[in-house]
Amino acid sequence: MRIISLCPSNTEVLGYLAAEQDIVGVDNYSTWPPSIDSLPRLGSDLSINMDRVEELQPDLIVASLTVPGMEKNIEELQKRGLPYITLEPNRLQDIRDNLLMVGDAIGRGERAKQIVRAYEECIADYRARSQRIVDHTSIYWEWWPKPVFTPGGGNWLTEISELAGARNIFADDIRASVKTDLDDVCQRNPDIIALVWVGIQQDKVKPELVLTRDNWERITAVKEKNIYVLDEPLFCRPSPKLLTGMCKLAALLHPHIFPSYQEGSDPILDRV
Repeated sequence: MRIISLCPSNTEVLGYLAAEQDIVGVDNYSTWPPSIDSLPRLGSDLSINMDRVEELQPDLIVASLTVPGMEKNIEELQKRGLPYITLEPNRLQDIRDNLLMVGDAIGRGERAKQIVRAYEECIADYRARSQRIVDHTSIYWEWWPKPVFTPGGGNWLTEISELAGARNIFADDIRASVKTDLDDVCQRNPDIIALVWVGIQQDKVKPELVLTRDNWERITAVKEKNIYVLDEPLFCRPSPKLLTGMCKLAALLHPHIFPSYQEGSDPILDRV
């Protein structure tokens, strides 16, 4: 098959399904699997060059609706009569279902079942370990600093937090994405601040900005210097790679409960 992926998380799903040799084009921000590095880049996920997509004569396009604005990609695919499926995951269960759906669509159903088994085993393992923790550490995830955006209860990071022995301070908001303000975060007083600015590389994030925010010196995370810049691709993309982020976070927060994380390991692929 000739497959095109229109966003990083979709490309990662294809990578787990061992379909990288069938991919003929990807968006500008896809980074994994490494074999895609030489492929044609088709624009940002919100500004796909549809003429180039059509020129590549795909058998299937894996589109997405995970970010507001992606609707125009779907409209253009429909207008051109191009073959596509759409993924719109918000929860870990959605990612599991996406693996099976894409696997069936590209003729890799058995591989998808293998990956899903490993995916579910990993989640079950970490859920059992997290239940041994009496007081879950409260965590504030910062997706964007101005205006402030953070994941709510309807987002995968609330689940990832719980599996890693933490509690998302915005878990009580049922939305997947929450627009809030610095005062609200301050009042919720997190134990941990995790900076994962969407689309920004780790070395470009400036944790020192947190120290200049009005009244934030009162926050437990600031007082105890528990401010972390984490790998944005491991927490902001709804793909199986989230479980790698989970393992890294769990080892950081509760090293006496969770195994240490070995850089470069993959909790799913290592089980297959």
